[in-house]
Amino acid sequence: MLLTSLNFFSQNKQVLYDFAGLPQTLLLNPGAETNYKLHIGMPFLSGFSAELKTTGFTVADIFAKDNKFINDKISTVLRNIETSDYLKIYSQIAIFNAGYRFDEKTYISIGFYEELDGIGYLPKDLITLANEGNTAYLNKSFRASQLLYKLDILGVIHAGITRKVNKKLTLGGRFKIYSSALNVQSTNNTGTFTTNLGNDNMYIHHLNDINVDFKTSGLIKNDEYINDPSAYLKNSFLGGNLGLGVDVGLTYHISPQLQFSGSLLDVGFVNHKKNIQNTLTQGDFTFEGVEFAYDATNLNYWEELDTAFKEQLSTIDHQESYISWRPAKINAAIKYRFGEKRSKYCYDDTYKDFYTDAIGAQLYSVFRPLRQQFALTGFYQKSFSHKLHAKLTYTIDDYSYYNVGVGISAQIGKINFYGILDNIAEMSDISSANNVSLQFGFNLLFN
Repeated sequence: MLLTSLNFFSQNKQVLYDFAGLPQTLLLNPGAETNYKLHIGMPFLSGFSAELKTTGFTVADIFAKDNKFINDKISTVLRNIETSDYLKIYSQIAIFNAGYRFDEKTYISIGFYEELDGIGYLPKDLITLANEGNTAYLNKSFRASQLLYKLDILGVIHAGITRKVNKKLTLGGRFKIYSSALNVQSTNNTGTFTTNLGNDNMYIHHLNDINVDFKTSGLIKNDEYINDPSAYLKNSFLGGNLGLGVDVGLTYHISPQLQFSGSLLDVGFVNHKKNIQNTLTQGDFTFEGVEFAYDATNLNYWEELDTAFKEQLSTIDHQESYISWRPAKINAAIKYRFGEKRSKYCYDDTYKDFYTDAIGAQLYSVFRPLRQQFALTGFYQKSFSHKLHAKLTYTIDDYSYYNVGVGISAQIGKINFYGILDNIAEMSDISSANNVSLQFGFNLLFN
């Protein structure tokens, strides 16, 4: 198989998962069944994905033409957001991928892809403090723990094996080497900022139990920011900040018509040791203003305040290595096949039976810094022939309760085309959508 494709899809690829036997499904489940002898991905064209997602608000909430003042709309958004809302950016580019059937039961695949994965939770307390100040929020504690984000840019070298154990069970695994080009994160922060009515001045401000840790790897070298894009590309291929990970998966036929499949992806870590620049702020500080007492020999009020601030609330820059964990993902699906029973030609010169229709459900989950995120999908799959397939999905997740997706895979001669459109209910007004994704691709198939 000679594979070329261009994909725009979300990190949860619920339409693509276990769809039409496409080789792309091996990255979602290394235990997926395959019926081809060979596939080769064309460099940089075998897969590209991108997504930008939000919860709590949409672009239209701020920029819609509704004759409302934008400041009022921003204030409404800030009032309505929760600390669990977030912004997420994700992109993946497959540089190379290939697969080869070692024998009738074993399929081996290898590849390399670049990935950008970032998530930042909306720190409602800090946004409110910056936007409205503290005068109207006396005795309220603004929490530093809401400052929570993580961004990774890395390259992934991977090799997988899929083994058909028997007629019912197929197992698979994938070994990964991560090479981090950039990591920026701040998690597990503590501390509060509180303003009360003062005794010697109007207000008294308290910074209590502050412990804020900013970690960066690959961003700064020799006290200067790395501005050369080629340096990041170079570091994404065995560039020094390396890690290991694994994927595992299976497909099991409970009966000829009932199938279970599942996978656990990106169980791994990166050890950051090069180009490290971390900043740690710890301590307590109380400030009730500056008491101006005339002293001709000492007029350095602000210098004294600055010195006291640094002594009580110390900030330390250091270059200690650290470990970041990859966002592990779980897929689990149950599928029931029914309808007309047909046969299709396989790689081993035999014919395999298949049913024209299938229904099922899929559960997806990803581990994130604040909490585990879930998506539940129901789907209907239709095979009009062994060369023409369609899939309809309905997904409930953080972004929508009515995400409808549709996919189609068709083959004419040696050319296979597939296209997938997700969240089609929002396509008429993308600015009001929290998530829209599109996938399509071309495959040249050689059995």
